[in-house]
Amino acid sequence: MKAGARIEMKITVKFFASVREIVGKKEETIELPEGATVETVLQKLAQNYGPKFKDYVYDEKLQTPRNHLQFLVDGRSVTTLEGIKTQLRDGNQFAIIPPVGGGKKGGP
Repeated sequence: MKAGARIEMKITVKFFASVREIVGKKEETIELPEGATVETVLQKLAQNYGPKFKDYVYDEKLQTPRNHLQFLVDGRSVTTLEGIKTQLRDGNQFAIIPPVGGGKKGGP
């Protein structure tokens, strides 16, 4: 955040599977300016967690979030909202969910 920028809201970010391994935690609360979007959150997280996070989340050529990742705001997929332009509000829960592989081989 730039010096003097006013913090307008806090959201909880939840990390799952591979993303959790990259950031080293299950969740965190981040502060954002009023009017922040899903894109704002992803940019802030990429800045906080560096190249490993950025490379996992963003398509190298397109510089957009990878299609296989799912982003949820309060349990709703952003694809049913306004995509990465979805505006966030104070208290929202934001989740990054990578694809989940199959279960055990061989069954019970």
